[in-house]
Amino acid sequence: MRRVRPQSGEGLRLVRLLMVLSSLCPLFVLMAIRGNSLFPELYFVMMCLALAIVPSIFLWLRVRTVQLQDDVRKLVVGQAEDHRSHVLVYLFATLLPFYREELGSIRDLLAMCIALGLIIFLFWRLNLHYLNVFFAFRGYFVFTVSPPESEKTQNGLDNFVLITKRKKVREGQHIIAFRLSNTVYLEKSI
Repeated sequence: MRRVRPQSGEGLRLVRLLMVLSSLCPLFVLMAIRGNSLFPELYFVMMCLALAIVPSIFLWLRVRTVQLQDDVRKLVVGQAEDHRSHVLVYLFATLLPFYREELGSIRDLLAMCIALGLIIFLFWRLNLHYLNVFFAFRGYFVFTVSPPESEKTQNGLDNFVLITKRKKVREGQHIIAFRLSNTVYLEKSI
């Protein structure tokens, strides 16, 4: 019998980065709509739309890939915490700081890029790459799940994020989920 080694970290760095960029899709669309006075309109709009579309296509491809490869895990729920409040954090972190941002000078552009870089860093560092408007549109809910102690030692998995259409996740439930990253799982079906 093969022994599962504990995971030393989140891993899948490129996947996580593209999931973070995908979660910022609404911000890039708003930036394209607002425009700027520093760059030609066509180039700026195309860059913003590329930043919105390419990572979102990647997220769709990631979900599709794990489905085709049947990259599933059997997860057991210990304690589960609902993350609807994280949506507010997501909205404030991504949209509010840029609502009134004018890109009329190089300094404004530099300030906006640094703020965007800080948001990306925080989403990356705090493993908030699962926050995505596309999951919300599809009716998914997000939970942080702690498996029972027996499962932690057996499979080496500590807390994980479960994206599911269930409105409630109960202790002791067994869930089959696709592995989007080493700590983010999308429930296969309910």
